[in-house]
Amino acid sequence: MAPRTILIVGATGNTGRKTTETLSQNTKTMSHLKEYRLLALTRSTGSAVAQTFSRLSNVTLEEKNWPEIDAAWLRERNVVKVFIASHNEPAHFAEESAFHVAALKAGVRYVVRISTTAANVTPDCLAYYPRQHWAIEQLLGSPQFTKMQWSSLQPNVFFAFTLPPAVEFVKNYRKGGKQGTLGLMLDEKAPVGVVDADDVGRFAAALLSAEDHSIHNKKKYVLNGPEDLTGRAIVDLVEKEIGTKVQNVKFRDVDFVDQMAASSPQAHLVQSIREAPVTAWDGKCSIATTSKEVYDLASPQTTAGEWFQNALKDQA
Repeated sequence: MAPRTILIVGATGNTGRKTTETLSQNTKTMSHLKEYRLLALTRSTGSAVAQTFSRLSNVTLEEKNWPEIDAAWLRERNVVKVFIASHNEPAHFAEESAFHVAALKAGVRYVVRISTTAANVTPDCLAYYPRQHWAIEQLLGSPQFTKMQWSSLQPNVFFAFTLPPAVEFVKNYRKGGKQGTLGLMLDEKAPVGVVDADDVGRFAAALLSAEDHSIHNKKKYVLNGPEDLTGRAIVDLVEKEIGTKVQNVKFRDVDFVDQMAASSPQAHLVQSIREAPVTAWDGKCSIATTSKEVYDLASPQTTAGEWFQNALKDQA
């Protein structure tokens, strides 16, 4: 039989990369994890991120389209713990729920999944994808799933979704000295606990590394960054970098949704994503909502200024 396995679905993705790296470190330092192997799932073992995993301790790479995973596949690999970061496309509920059913039938003991902004995970959210996350959490909390322990992580919006327009603005200004319009998804003044995906991955790894998961069973953990961020604060970061005032700013900018909808056969659903930031604009997504356990297990580290500077270096 294969050694006991922790499966990382979406290992090369937004949150999965740091989950994989942290678990690899933990298998070397935590005695109860040394008997586990890490199975990092990817759509391409040849990708740049996947190749970095080849240097990690106790990590095996495998190419697999995760929605096709069944109970037999999981049993064959002796999967007992799972991290899953699903997509947010219209087929999300059908595909992730099928995965959890397979995990239940295969005897998986514990699942850590990535959800979305806590204030949006309601049955009446106007944006379509948070309702799917709500439905998945209802499924996992049903009596039929009692034998499988789980935790759902509800991170706030990521830096990777809020700061790139500012990075691009600085990059273009440095090239030609001209300004366009700086479009920002955040409200000018409403505080939002924007979070780094790596901080979410570290917390997920802390949960999966625990010897006893029962204290985390059926828990929904809200994750934010170490400090609140506003649209005005992003403008300040840009102005400090370019040495002059930004002339045109559009706060609450969700025009990117139109581009997403244009390439989707479910454009009417995708357009509903315009409603997703409203809870943040209303002040419901500040760091005051962060779960206590986040600070206890893996306190958030990365600030907006640090992420911004690192992104500028990568662009240089």
